[in-house]
Amino acid sequence: MFSFSDIMIVLVGGGLGVFLYKKLFKTKKMKYSIYFLFSLLLFSCNGQQNQKAMTNPKEFTEQQWKEKLTDEEYYILRQKGTERAFTGKYWDVFEDGTYHCAGCGHKLFDSETKFDSHCGWPSFDKAIEGSVIYKEDLSFGMKRVEVLCANCNGHLGHIFDDGPKETTGMRYCINSVSVKLEK
Repeated sequence: MFSFSDIMIVLVGGGLGVFLYKKLFKTKKMKYSIYFLFSLLLFSCNGQQNQKAMTNPKEFTEQQWKEKLTDEEYYILRQKGTERAFTGKYWDVFEDGTYHCAGCGHKLFDSETKFDSHCGWPSFDKAIEGSVIYKEDLSFGMKRVEVLCANCNGHLGHIFDDGPKETTGMRYCINSVSVKLEK
């Protein structure tokens, strides 16, 4: 039926297209047409895999982030900057909705967990479970805990233990630039 060399061509040297090319199609025109179609299919599938990799925010290059974000968003989310107190869009907003990462759109905080901490930045007492990750931050001679988006590793702000005692006791001090409210 099929020789060992036929099977090796399928496994190693070009897959199904070469196999079909050699065994099933007798005319040259048909052989070239099938081989061309198979090659096209192979390269289009490869392109789809590359597109998926490009949509995973953790795999974005810094150049891709610079193209996607505004200068201010890039400074906060990627360079771990901080906006000035009382200047951000959401520090005094208490509307219903969900706060998403400005970099990748990942859900981070429900508006019910937002409170007025009088610190000048949006403050929350709880993140949506699994939405953020924590990292020790020793910058500026202080020991703090940085809050990052779990989906894209974007810098959101810091967490402190001076939040409302009647809930979690935690205060997520978040840069307005790093989030977007979706109502």
